[in-house]
Amino acid sequence: MTTQDLYKLRFPIGEFKKPNCISSETIHIWISDIEHFPSEIEKITKNLSTNSLNWQYRPEGWNIKQVVHHCADSHMNSIIRFKLALTEDDPIIKPYFEDRWAHLIDGNDDNIDHSLNLLKGLHAKLGQLLKHISKEELSREFIHPEHGKRFRIDETIGIYAWHSNHHLAHVKQAIAHKGQF
Repeated sequence: MTTQDLYKLRFPIGEFKKPNCISSETIHIWISDIEHFPSEIEKITKNLSTNSLNWQYRPEGWNIKQVVHHCADSHMNSIIRFKLALTEDDPIIKPYFEDRWAHLIDGNDDNIDHSLNLLKGLHAKLGQLLKHISKEELSREFIHPEHGKRFRIDETIGIYAWHSNHHLAHVKQAIAHKGQF
């Protein structure tokens, strides 16, 4: 498998690219993607067997159940990041080792129902919050020490919409290839 093939498996929708200008229409589309993610991920995983949940989306990548559990973990962190940015001046967020979390017992559970339920609640709550952020609040920032940079709320909405679509594509990829690469 070539380096290009591995890149396409790792980033099936490409990497996130921040637009030069983030319009209100773009924000609306991103929020819609965020709100619809739980139903989309549930729809494509609901009839998978335990064996299928263990299919990987790429060589040495996570399996389907790890991706679903990771999204719940990541998006739990996302709502906290948004709330910190909305309520504090330039907060420094806490990064976490997502690769290590994926290997914990709850990141490998064959039952993904709890993570799907968590995603439904988180995304409903997050959608409500994001729809009511003012134009001025969109420019509020948090500091991500791992990346050594500031992230604006408007950009972060795009990052989490991309993150949702990125991992949805991973699950679809694993299903399409039946975990065989």
